[in-house]
Amino acid sequence: MISSSRARVLFDAGISRRELYKRLAEVSIDPAEISAVVLSHEHSDHVCGLHTLLKHQQSQRRAPLPLYCNSRTHASLDWKEFAPTVEFVEAGTRFSIADIEIGTFTIPHDATDPMGFVLRAEGQCLGVLTDLGYVPDSVRFHLAGVNFLLLESNHDLEMLKVGPYPWSVKQRVMGRNGHLSNEVAASFVAESLSSELHTLVLGHLSGNNNHPAIARLTMENALSGTDLRPKLEVAEREGPVLHFAL
Repeated sequence: MISSSRARVLFDAGISRRELYKRLAEVSIDPAEISAVVLSHEHSDHVCGLHTLLKHQQSQRRAPLPLYCNSRTHASLDWKEFAPTVEFVEAGTRFSIADIEIGTFTIPHDATDPMGFVLRAEGQCLGVLTDLGYVPDSVRFHLAGVNFLLLESNHDLEMLKVGPYPWSVKQRVMGRNGHLSNEVAASFVAESLSSELHTLVLGHLSGNNNHPAIARLTMENALSGTDLRPKLEVAEREGPVLHFAL
């Protein structure tokens, strides 16, 4: 959840509506205050609560809750009998929700048309970057100068190699269209970001192949040789909704 003085924008809906409402309450946010939902891609851990959220919100408010996504992602989802209010935004374009300007860019992941985001409001710049196998130069360009960053730190490579996943799944996770390891995430921050970064949140941690303490230590070790000193947090898998107030 990203908030400004005029809007609250929810990114993805990968938990049930009831669980989402519970976690929103833990950070004192009324679901009726959500201005829009922005969808990064169609994988189940990002959309499993989307249908019921949009349907319930439409029944509770005078105007439907708008969904922002690209056309290929929208077409890949089964909406059944429900037709949400959709604003199509293609990767590489910018759009605004109230006073929040949102830039989109393509990321390398094994989804239909996955996107990352850079948001600007209140004189601040925030990046949202999860679900990608590596960090291409184009993504580094878009995230240069961010003040806040939510960054995937999905797995510890050694834990993944000896973990319970079948080898085919391990290859997918480690591949160029998979997920960022702790080490790759840490190298990206240390090599590509500037001292303008003051808040860094590590997210999308695997429950089987990572541990918050390992992700944090890997990042701290990488930052120790730089002039970067951001506030470093690790998002809890079962914790409250992650909320950035700009």
